[in-house]
Amino acid sequence: MRIRGARVSADAKTVLRWLRGALVCLSAGLWLGGPALAQGIESIVSPGKLVQSHAKVDDECKQCHTKFDRKAQEGLCMACHKDVGADVRDKTGFHGKQKPQTCRSCHTDHKGRSATIAEFDKNKFDHTPTDFGLRAKHQKVECAKCHVEGKKFREAPMECNACHRKDDVHKGSLGAKCADCHNENLWKEAKFDHDKTRFALTGKHVDTKCADCHKNSNYKETPQACYACHRKDDDGHKGHKGQYGEKCDNCHNAKLWKPSTFNHDADTRYALRGKHRTTTCADCHSGHLYKVKVSQDCNSCHKKDDKHKESLGKECGNCHTERNWKESPKFDHEATTFPLLGKHAKTECKECHKSAMFKEAPKECIGCHKKDDKHVGNLGDKCAECHAERDWKSTEGRFNHDRTKFKLRNAHADSKIKCNACHKDLRSYRNTVVDCISCHKKDDKHENQLGAKCEQCHGDKSWKTTQFDHAQSRFPLTGRHITTPCKDCHATSRYKDAQKDCISCHKNKDKHKEKFGMRCESCHNTRAWSVWDFDHDRRSTYRLDGAHRKVPCESCHRQPAPKNMDAAKVGTACIACHRADDVHDGQFGNRCEQCHGVDGWKKIRNRVDSPRGDRP
Repeated sequence: MRIRGARVSADAKTVLRWLRGALVCLSAGLWLGGPALAQGIESIVSPGKLVQSHAKVDDECKQCHTKFDRKAQEGLCMACHKDVGADVRDKTGFHGKQKPQTCRSCHTDHKGRSATIAEFDKNKFDHTPTDFGLRAKHQKVECAKCHVEGKKFREAPMECNACHRKDDVHKGSLGAKCADCHNENLWKEAKFDHDKTRFALTGKHVDTKCADCHKNSNYKETPQACYACHRKDDDGHKGHKGQYGEKCDNCHNAKLWKPSTFNHDADTRYALRGKHRTTTCADCHSGHLYKVKVSQDCNSCHKKDDKHKESLGKECGNCHTERNWKESPKFDHEATTFPLLGKHAKTECKECHKSAMFKEAPKECIGCHKKDDKHVGNLGDKCAECHAERDWKSTEGRFNHDRTKFKLRNAHADSKIKCNACHKDLRSYRNTVVDCISCHKKDDKHENQLGAKCEQCHGDKSWKTTQFDHAQSRFPLTGRHITTPCKDCHATSRYKDAQKDCISCHKNKDKHKEKFGMRCESCHNTRAWSVWDFDHDRRSTYRLDGAHRKVPCESCHRQPAPKNMDAAKVGTACIACHRADDVHDGQFGNRCEQCHGVDGWKKIRNRVDSPRGDRP
C-alpha cells in the first residue's frame, strides 16, 4: 500500500486497520471509548478547521453531514440558512434564480477560521439574477453605498426612498413610490403624466410651470379650484370681486381666460332675447350669484310697468315681448280660457273688459245673456251646451244628447220622437227620469216580476226583440235545452214561475214511475233523454259483477224511491232477490254465495271454489 508515493510498513498498515475499525465502531456507536472518544476520532479525521461563523459546530459533524448520504447536506444547509432556503424554494433572490447546484460547489469550508467561504469578484458580479437588477446610473454606483459593511447583501434596501430620501424635495408628501415619476437615468428628470391625476392639464395649463401651481414643491395639497390661482383675476379691474362665486370654469376655460365663454342661452334655463341681450349682467344679478337667486319671471323687473296690478298674474311674457314692453302682439285670446268665436270675434274689448283689470270680465254666458235665458235658470249657467256664438236662438247641431246621462240611440234617435215626449216644457229639461220602466211600464208583460231593469233583455232598436242571456240565470241552457222554444218551459210571461227541476217538464217521460226518485239528472242529461248512464260500481256500495250486469234495474229496485232519494234501499244479500230460487228452503242458510256465483245461479261451486274451502 502506498501513501503519497511511499511504501507503507507493516506497522503502518496495522494503524490504518485500527483507524478503519475505530470509524466503524464510531458509526455504530458501540466503541469502547463512548461518545467522548468518538468525538475525538471525528476531530482526527476532519479535513480542517471551519470558518469563524461555523466554529460553534466545529465538533458536531452531524449538523452539516449525514452518514452515508452526501445529498442530505443541501437540506441541512437550508435548515440553518433559512432565508437562503426560502429564496431557493420561491425562486427569488440571487440563490433562487441560479441553476440547481450543490451549496459546496460555491461555498467550501474546513479551510481555517479566517477563510472566506463566499469568495467572489465584486467588480465582475452580475446583479441581473438578483431581485434588483442594476440599470442606467445604478450600474456605476459603488457596492458599499447600498451594501453596508456588517450586514448581509440581501438586507440592502430596494425602495428608492431608502437611498434618495435626501433628494426628495416633496418631503414625503407624495409618498415613497419615487419610481412613479423618476427613473435610473437621471433623478432630476421626472416623467410624470398629469392626465392620470384628478386634474388633467389642458389649454394654457400645459405650458404652465409646475412651480406656478405647486408652491414649495408641495404637490399633494395643491388646490384644484380655479379660484385658488385666479383670485387676482377676479378681484382686478372689471372682475366680479367674488360676486359670482368661485366656480370660474362655468364661464372661463383653460384655453383662454378672456373673453368669457358663458352662453346664457345654452347654459341657463333663461335665454336672452331682444333688449335683454344688451342688458348688463349686473342689472339682473345684483347679489351673489349662488346665494341670491334671480327670479326668471318678468314681474320681478317690470312690476312698475304692470297696469293690470298683477290681476293677470306674473307671466307677462304671455302678452308682452322683449322687443318692446308697451306692445302686446303675443296676446292671443284663443289661448285663454275664453276663445273668441262667432259674433264674439267682432265684439270690441271694452264691451267685456270695462277696465285694465281684464280678469274681471265674466266668462260665463249667463253673465251677458241672462235676459235671453228662456229656461229661467232651470238648466244652469252652461248656455254653451246648447247655444252657439253664431246665433243665440239657434241650437241646431249644438246640443249633443250623448253628453248627457241618457244617450239617444236607435229607436230613441228617431226624428219622429220629439223632445216634448220626455220634456214637457222649457223648464223641465233637468232631472228627467232615464229608466226604461218610466216610459215602458205599459209594455211590461212580466207584470213587474223581473224588476225594472228592462235593458237586460230588451234593446233600444225594438221593444219586442230580446237579447236575454240564459247563461247568466240560475238555469244555464245546455244540450237540447238550447234549441227548446221559451214557451215550452215558460207557459206565461211570468218567467220566474217556471220550475228548474227535470221532473216538472219530463214527468210524462218517467218510465220508472218514480221508483228511482225525481232527480232525473242522476242518469239522464240534456243531450238526449234516451241517452243515460248510471255507473253502479262507482255511485253505489254494491258492485255489479257477472250476470248482475245484464239484469234490468227494476228487477231489484221494485218499490218507489222515498222523497229526496234516487232509489229505495235494496238489500245486498243474495237472499233478498233470490229467495224464490232457494230450492233448499233455507236449510243451508242465507249465504248463497258460498255455493252459487254471480255468473249463473245454477252453476254450483266445487269445494275448492268455496270461499272457506268446504261445503255447508
